[in-house]
Amino acid sequence: MNQHIEQILAAYTVEAVRALYGQDVGPELVSWQETRKEFEGDYTLVVFPLLKISHAAPDATAAAIGRYLSEHCPEAGDFNTIKGFLNLSIRDRFWFDFVNTALADASFGISEPEEGARTIMIEYSSPNTNKPLHLGHVRNNLLGFSLARILAANGNKVIKVNLVNDRGIHICKSMLAWQRFGNGETPESTGLKGDHLVGNYYVRFDVEYKKEVKALQEQGMSEEEAAAKAPLLQEAQAMLRRWEARDPETLALWETMNRWVYDGFDDTYRKLGVSFDKVYYESQTYLLGKEIVQRGLDEGIFYRKENGSVWCDLTKDGLDEKLLLRADGTSVYMTQDIGTACQRFSTYDIDEHIYVVGNEQNYHFQVLSLILGKLGYSWASHIHHLSYGMVELPNGRMKSREGTVVDADDLMDDMIDTARGMSETAGKLEGYTRQQAEDIYRIIGLGALKYFILKVDPRKNMMFSPEESIDFNGNTGPFIQYTYARIRSILRKAAEDGMEVPESMAEPYALNAKEKSIVKILYGFPDAVKAAGDALNPSVIAAYVYDLAKEFNQFYHDFSILHEPQQAVRSFRLMLSLKTAWIIRSGMSLLGIEVPERM
Repeated sequence: MNQHIEQILAAYTVEAVRALYGQDVGPELVSWQETRKEFEGDYTLVVFPLLKISHAAPDATAAAIGRYLSEHCPEAGDFNTIKGFLNLSIRDRFWFDFVNTALADASFGISEPEEGARTIMIEYSSPNTNKPLHLGHVRNNLLGFSLARILAANGNKVIKVNLVNDRGIHICKSMLAWQRFGNGETPESTGLKGDHLVGNYYVRFDVEYKKEVKALQEQGMSEEEAAAKAPLLQEAQAMLRRWEARDPETLALWETMNRWVYDGFDDTYRKLGVSFDKVYYESQTYLLGKEIVQRGLDEGIFYRKENGSVWCDLTKDGLDEKLLLRADGTSVYMTQDIGTACQRFSTYDIDEHIYVVGNEQNYHFQVLSLILGKLGYSWASHIHHLSYGMVELPNGRMKSREGTVVDADDLMDDMIDTARGMSETAGKLEGYTRQQAEDIYRIIGLGALKYFILKVDPRKNMMFSPEESIDFNGNTGPFIQYTYARIRSILRKAAEDGMEVPESMAEPYALNAKEKSIVKILYGFPDAVKAAGDALNPSVIAAYVYDLAKEFNQFYHDFSILHEPQQAVRSFRLMLSLKTAWIIRSGMSLLGIEVPERM
């Protein structure tokens, strides 16, 4: 597709104004948009900005421009005017030529990076090694992975990275609880995934810690004092200091338990279908962060309080004071984020860095950008925080410490089990081998999960409903997957009956209204890809693919394809079906969702 139809119409409109009124018009006064569904036409021009040039009534101006376009623009057909709006229909030949030639292969709408393309780094997942991935992580990973695909489809070079938070007080809590209560348990001895085993001890720490706090309060301490002086917490803090001092025994335990967790994470990522180009570890970047903080301290950018802690004063920026190093010299999240950002921008020629992190960290990333700017890094303004909303449950928010999370592995297994049950009840997979059937259950179950999460604007909080997500009707992943499988079934049946499924046709074809409606949606795929990339919003693609699937299903219900007696009509509808399947598959792929050939 070379020039977009809106650009073509705009150019002819400028020509029309010059011919009709003897004046040149700036492009900012010419804006063609898709016609609203309640009006007849394909594209609409608002003529009010042109009235100072035409010196005529709105309808008269619209009619004059409409007549000119119909006579001079090959793509322009009939038109109508309504209160200063020019509604123009595009000739069938344009839509036919688009399907026949411009939509030439399955890569339509997807751009490859060219020389000089922008490089975008996108960080997502960023788990802690004290617990398994949960539903919140699922949204994070799906958003990050889908955005990476969408940005790449817009012709950018994309680097997908993961920062594993593998150090800090929360890690030490799990380690200490395992030391105290683990009795030497391992993933092998328990049959548990390593991340699940370690997560159990993070919960155990919280249970035992609360017992200690309660006991101290009963002895007369205030809640705040008891929380700070509980022996378990003090031991965890001491363990963190030993870790930063590189104590061999502490490091050995840390490495062992982290290895258990990494093996568990890798299994979850594999099942979820996400990947990374590079994985960073906080334990390898926090020291660089401490060095940079020390430089800022030496240069007077930061200051040290009497207790030895290091801070950055952001009150003149409308914020508060930000801690960078604790009094005991240990680092905080901000310290390692400073180090990681500097390492990445020094290693890669990055034009933009996107952090996919929940909206509870809005303040953190506002502060990170400010501090990096104060340190003199020109790229500080190239940092963007994609702040997404929380995934909520009917019974409230999840809390890892209390073990009230929806585990990612359990969730995926449940979705696949639900897909299995629904498919077996419907008897749709009779004659399939067990392995073939299991693969389809997996595709349907995970497709339902991914689509339900990605169809929501990432900036909004969302309520997760497994039952609603896997419905085969309505705005769901399985509905779109079933539409794709239905098209593939039509095409297979056509081939079995000796019918040609053309990718192009020699003779032009006059489209009916429903065919034209599908073609117009197909035509808009590149616009949807661009809009999703510009807004960092995969839900734009989800809405687009759903609209396409819904329109095709209505067409399939109203018109015959395989039993259409006229060969030209049948051939076009088969070609239209084939290319609709291409775009459904391509759009779902941008969401990280597979589509089954049979279902």
